[in-house]
Amino acid sequence: MNAAPLLSLARVSAGYGETVVIEDIELGVGEGESVSVIGRNGVGKTTLLATVMGHTTMHGGTIAIGAVPLARVESHVRARAGLGYVPQEREIFPSLTVLENLAVAARPGRWTLERVFDLFPQLRARASNRGGQLSGGEQQMLSIARALMGNPRVLLMDEPSEGLAPVVVEELVRAIVRLRDEERLAIVLVEQNTRVALALSPRVVVMDRGRIVYDGPSAALRDDPKKLGVLIGLDSAGA
Repeated sequence: MNAAPLLSLARVSAGYGETVVIEDIELGVGEGESVSVIGRNGVGKTTLLATVMGHTTMHGGTIAIGAVPLARVESHVRARAGLGYVPQEREIFPSLTVLENLAVAARPGRWTLERVFDLFPQLRARASNRGGQLSGGEQQMLSIARALMGNPRVLLMDEPSEGLAPVVVEELVRAIVRLRDEERLAIVLVEQNTRVALALSPRVVVMDRGRIVYDGPSAALRDDPKKLGVLIGLDSAGA
């Protein structure tokens, strides 16, 4: 990238307590850029996003959004600085309605109820239903919509397609493509489905044993299945 990155990680090492899970991470994400993060289970992908959000123990390095340092501040401060987070577990409030789930995350900006309902029309139809009454796909849509209501500059998404039917995955992919192409939102997407990950982002990061082992064009791995297999394992490459 020629311009200074919007989100930057420099020599980041982090984990849980004294246990280091990711080491010497160097990563920059530009304004409006979409980056997919792939790799086998247990290599540190989720920990990477959790570290950006302040949910792990930092052992070294720096994290910043623009000129704002984030490495030593609490998660809610990071959210106010411009980070949106869609966790793997979705973490919606099951006892609150769709409207209430969205309202608690709302901050002034482009993303309003109307805009998220335009992105996910199913949520408009289910606005008065409680989170616990939604299907898995609808809960994932709500989790993404709730993150957008915070009007982030960077959206972090952890395994958004996990456990969902193919038709629902297609709908989510369309929404993410819209966020990428029309909204020009910076996105960091952790995704176990390699095919989806390589299709959604022109740039891909491959992790192995807590480190980044590839950071480059997605097309290079799509066009070279052997290289992809070496980097992430043949079973994962066929996902």
